[in-house]
Amino acid sequence: MKRRRTRRTAPAQTYRLLDVLMASDSEPMPAESRRHQLTRMWEGLAALERDPQPSLDDWRVCSDAVNLMETLVCTMQLAEDPQGLLQDAVTALAAAGRRHLGGMALRLDAPGIRAVRAVLADYAEVLDAISHRQALQAHALTERRIRDILAGKGRPHDVGVMSL
Repeated sequence: MKRRRTRRTAPAQTYRLLDVLMASDSEPMPAESRRHQLTRMWEGLAALERDPQPSLDDWRVCSDAVNLMETLVCTMQLAEDPQGLLQDAVTALAAAGRRHLGGMALRLDAPGIRAVRAVLADYAEVLDAISHRQALQAHALTERRIRDILAGKGRPHDVGVMSL
């Protein structure tokens, strides 16, 4: 009997090129959009820290924030990571995902919590400082990078996307 291969699907495209072009290049992301995005990310981190059974969605929203920040720092160079916590956050989330695949709870260790919390705080500051258009560009570039990784076109330093 043949073994079925599970196909990983790429994330849906959230913003089209037209959305990016129509966004303000001088004003920040609308306050309600920022508040919604950041609230989801902070709630996800709180769940990973305290909930008895954090959900995959909690892990994903934290991973999204870290991936977006990586795009803003490494690709767009609109932010900095002077303490090097970005890579620590990536490593911590990947380790939590691997533990979860091994049947354990989806948890971050203490250094991972500190790193992800610091990256989320930095991301919130960056969202206040960049234009709406730049925020949407970062989102689009991040989604493209995730699709490339899923298609096997990752860069040497990329952490593999897990099928959670």
